[in-house]
Amino acid sequence: MPMSQDYDLYFTMLLIRRFEERALAEFSSGKLVGTTHAYIGQEADAAAIFSSIAQDDIIWSNHRCHGHFLAYGGDPYRLAAELMGKKTGLVGGRGGSQHIHWRNFFTNGIQGGIVPVASGMALAKKKLKSKDIAIVFIGDGTLGEGVLYESLNIASLWNLPILFVVENNRYAQTTPMEVAVSGSISARFEAFGIKTYEFESSDVLELRPGAKNAVDYVRENQSPAALILHTYRFSAHSKGDDTRDRETITSIRAKFDPLRIQASRLSAEELKKVESAVSILVDDAFLRASADPFPVLKP
Repeated sequence: MPMSQDYDLYFTMLLIRRFEERALAEFSSGKLVGTTHAYIGQEADAAAIFSSIAQDDIIWSNHRCHGHFLAYGGDPYRLAAELMGKKTGLVGGRGGSQHIHWRNFFTNGIQGGIVPVASGMALAKKKLKSKDIAIVFIGDGTLGEGVLYESLNIASLWNLPILFVVENNRYAQTTPMEVAVSGSISARFEAFGIKTYEFESSDVLELRPGAKNAVDYVRENQSPAALILHTYRFSAHSKGDDTRDRETITSIRAKFDPLRIQASRLSAEELKKVESAVSILVDDAFLRASADPFPVLKP
């Protein structure tokens, strides 16, 4: 019996959640190399956006890329292997958590730096007369980077088919948005004549139509747009460096957890089925990756 859309969206979000929880646990045990930035709390954004893209669209993610990669359809095993620095990882264990590549999916830890690269790829798509688009993910902290506004100017002047996705999780590492970002986020894009879509929700069924509208607008008009998603990050910026008040985070999580919202739409049987399937998938990914060899470094 085919599963419903509600099931599929919940599966994506639960896979991201369980993978990230396992990654944090593995990091604490010393099995991961480098750093790691969890996407816990923001899963509805990825599930909504990646259910609306086309196969050959270009995706540029950032340091918080695991959730995007899994929603894109990436293999949890090869991602786990990359986090562990293994030969079987997405880029042979050389990129770690922040610098991965698979198909048309690219990531880099330098948030501002990825925006002009994504814009250049959008220009290439336009020159090829393709209907594919570029999508670049940034956070609220990137709004302080000058290269972002240079890219917005060029994207608007040249009508580049690019969607700028701002995942405003309200903290740039440990800096609250209120003391770092002045004015309106949407006004920053509108100042360049870029159409904006803005949502404040953790409900994937509320976000999905808006994400699809934004993606479709860029594709049909071959011009830029911005999708601004006000969300919440439940976990630390990276690993355990969290200076936020724990009672506040607990309260926010109880009210805005996207998995809890979507789970209410599934039957008890569906919830049991998806929990089992995801558990098997994540366990297999980390167990296989743990047993894999490290790359041999040649002098």
